[in-house]
Amino acid sequence: MRIAITGATGNVGTALLRRLAGEPDIEVIGIARRRPAPEAGPPYDRVRWHAADLGDPACLHPLAEELAGADAVVHLAWQVQPSHHRAQLRRANLNGSRHVVNAMLAAGVPKLVYASSVGTYAPGPTDARVDENWPVTGIGRSGYSADKAAVEAMLTAAERDYPVLRVTRLRTALVLQHDAGAEITRYFLGRFAPASLLRPGRLPVVPRHPVVPRHRRLRVQVVHADDAAEAYLRAVRGDRSGAFNIAAEPVLDGTVVAAELGGWAAPLPLALLRLLNRAAWRSRLVPADERWLEMGAAVPLMDCSRADRELGWRPRRNAREALRDLVAGIAAGAGTGGPPLRPGRETPDRRAA
Repeated sequence: MRIAITGATGNVGTALLRRLAGEPDIEVIGIARRRPAPEAGPPYDRVRWHAADLGDPACLHPLAEELAGADAVVHLAWQVQPSHHRAQLRRANLNGSRHVVNAMLAAGVPKLVYASSVGTYAPGPTDARVDENWPVTGIGRSGYSADKAAVEAMLTAAERDYPVLRVTRLRTALVLQHDAGAEITRYFLGRFAPASLLRPGRLPVVPRHPVVPRHRRLRVQVVHADDAAEAYLRAVRGDRSGAFNIAAEPVLDGTVVAAELGGWAAPLPLALLRLLNRAAWRSRLVPADERWLEMGAAVPLMDCSRADRELGWRPRRNAREALRDLVAGIAAGAGTGGPPLRPGRETPDRRAA
């Protein structure tokens, strides 16, 4: 079996390459904007690499040639930074996804497994789980959510217009792992974040939203990257199409996170968190804007029973274990030899912060 993976050097891509290393019958083509260096080592060393800027229309012809003879494409490539440059993100994510589909059609590749997200969903109830039939119109002003919803709409049109194309959409929760520690710090916390405080017992206060019945509050579902990789493998090998929710239990909120970090869950209104986040983002102290908070407070909780029933998928690590693994990775500045996950040097500014 021959599969191509876009974004193969990223968080989920690296975990999927690790998982595929144990599948001797699968040949992998890795597609990334920046190839790993020859000395990057496992899991990048058993992959045939193709460098492509998917947002550039010039990628279409060479990409279609590279995909010729492939059985499936796993489309993971997605940019979340730089958040101050919305047009650049739309070029990479919307145009890039369209170019991948067009290259697949030109090459005759029959199957696409697409990395969708819980962020694709419209706002949901606070007291119930939603299945894959919940509307996929996105969340308010969140650019990430709007773009994920737009790609899903594009894929629905492609399936209608090209019946030979089968699309499986994995709507994953936040994907966590130790090796993504440096990347997540870089993309969401910023270079001034005192990451060493994330060691258990070092962070005294964790914000939580005041609990008000039927009120929006900050809580999130997560899944470990190794479990997400297993879901992708099952989707590639299986014959199921459509959407699948992918998340582990329990749901994480400020109280649960505080317990894991040995701190105190301090009630803090979402409006105040949003104000602080907006000020820090506009000052370029943090790279992620307040729309991530808004999305986190509005997205529904997912029912993952279809993945269990039709893919035979169940997470091996619970949400607390996934969180612990990530937190340890952030504190250690962990990463890999792949360009997106490569650890950065600690700067004097960060040490001072």
